Amino acid sequence: MRINTVLATVALALGMTGQAQAQTSSAAKDYPSRPITLVVPAGAGGGTDVVARVLADQLGKRLGQAVVVDNKTGASGMLGTHAVARAAPDGYTLLVAYSTPVFYTHHMFAKVPYDIRKDFEFITQLAATSLVMMVNANVPVKNMKEFMAWAQQNRGKVNYGSYGQGSAGHLMSAYLNDSRKLDMTHVAYKSEAPHIQDLAGGVVSWGLGTVAAAQGVIKDQRVRPIAVFGPRRLADMPDVPTMAEQGFPDPEFNTVAWFTLLAPAGTPKPIVQRLEKEAVEIIHSTAMKARFQVFGLESVPGGAAQFRKDFDAVDPVIQKLVKISGVKMD
Repeated sequence: MRINTVLATVALALGMTGQAQAQTSSAAKDYPSRPITLVVPAGAGGGTDVVARVLADQLGKRLGQAVVVDNKTGASGMLGTHAVARAAPDGYTLLVAYSTPVFYTHHMFAKVPYDIRKDFEFITQLAATSLVMMVNANVPVKNMKEFMAWAQQNRGKVNYGSYGQGSAGHLMSAYLNDSRKLDMTHVAYKSEAPHIQDLAGGVVSWGLGTVAAAQGVIKDQRVRPIAVFGPRRLADMPDVPTMAEQGFPDPEFNTVAWFTLLAPAGTPKPIVQRLEKEAVEIIHSTAMKARFQVFGLESVPGGAAQFRKDFDAVDPVIQKLVKISGVKMD
C-alpha cells in the first residue's frame, strides 16, 4: 500500500513536470504573442536610450510585435535593473543596460538588490563605446596638456559632472581627479542627458560621456571633445586623440562601456536563443553598423557566450578601478 502511494506520488510529479514542460514549449513556440518591453535603467536621450530605441525598432519588425522602451531611472541604474530581475521570466520584459548596473554596482555598493550572474540570462552585448572627455566651450583648453595646466591653475575651483554616482564616467573621472591630485568637485546627475545639458550650459566644466548623447552640443560647439577614454580613436572623431596618445598610459583610461541585453533568470531557453539570434543579426547588419557609427558606437561580436566571457575578463579590472578611485557607497 505504501509502495503504491509512493509510485502514485512520483507519477503525479512526473505528470506535472511534463505538463509544465509542455506549457513552456508551447509558450516558446508562440513567442511573441504580445508586445515586448525593453526596460532602460537610464533617462531618455542618453546613450543607452538611443541604443534601446534603435534595437526596439528593428526587433519589432523581426518579431512581428511592438517593442516599447520603458525608462526606469534611479539608484545608479539599479532601480530599473532590479525591476527586470523581478519580472516574469517569459521574454516579455527585457533589460537594455549600460555598464554601470551590470558590471560596476556589485563592486561599489554594500547592498545590491540583484545578482547579475544568478538573476539574469545573458543574451548579448549590443555595442561598445569609449567615453569621450569633454569640456564646456568656455574652458580654454583643446587637449590634455592644456587641461592639466588649467586644472592646476584652478585647483579647488572646478566642478566636473557624470551621468550617475558610480557610473563608468564617474569612476574614470574620479580616477583622473584623484590620481593627478586635481582637487575637483564631482556633481552626479541621474542620467546622461541632464549631465550633458549642464556641461553645455557651463554648470560643470568637464565630464565624460558618449557621443550618442553629446553629438548635438558637440556639433553646436557648446562642448569640446579633447580626449578618448579608450584603446583607439573613434571613427567619427578621428582628430580626437586617446588618453594614451596624450601621455596618460594608465590602463584605467582604456575601459570601454558596453550596452547589453538581458532577460530575467528562468526565461525559457528557446526564447533566450531566439532573442540572441535576432539581436546578433541586427547588430551585425550593415544598416545597424552605420547607425552605430553615427553615435560613436562600435560593433561587437555578440552572443551570450561572448558576453559571459567579457564579463568574467573585465570584472577584476573594474574591481581594481573602483578600489583605486575609492568610490564606495552604502
